[in-house]
Amino acid sequence: MTDTVPVLPPSLDAVSAVPVSPDVTVPELAPDTGLARLITAFRMLQMQHARVLHHESSSRGLNATDARFVFFLAAADGEGVTPKQAGEYLELTTGAMTSLIDRLEKRAHIERRPNPQDRRSILIHLTPSGAEVAKQIGAVYTAAFRDVIAPGDRDPLADAFDRLGVALDHHSRTVTAPQAGPAS
Repeated sequence: MTDTVPVLPPSLDAVSAVPVSPDVTVPELAPDTGLARLITAFRMLQMQHARVLHHESSSRGLNATDARFVFFLAAADGEGVTPKQAGEYLELTTGAMTSLIDRLEKRAHIERRPNPQDRRSILIHLTPSGAEVAKQIGAVYTAAFRDVIAPGDRDPLADAFDRLGVALDHHSRTVTAPQAGPAS
């Protein structure tokens, strides 16, 4: 895969990378609330995050899910996690989780260790190689935040991210599955 400048769809301004046409309105929002712009900016951030994660992962021979697992383990601060905990976090089946663990273990980024709390299970830990991957990819994000977010704005923004995460989690847990139509 070669590094190329992404081609933006005609509805995106290449300089600001925000939609300029067609106008999309959200009926329940007053035009002056700024909420529509915030949602658009959030979607663009998600797209850029996915791109960066894909690029940084693939340049290290990983896929984005591999990198997400490495970050999850890095956040465990050396405590390790069970495959079940990781599978729930990554929303992977048991089989997919086993494949992921096998793949990263072969690359020497993780290791299985006995779980001292439950001898029937294991804990997954980062190796120094895996910790280095987390550090390298994390440095890309750290640099971007450092370049864009003023020091005095970081704590309020982190608080807003935390609250947004909680709200999205709450919403995802309370939304009911779509009802199936009548059987024919």
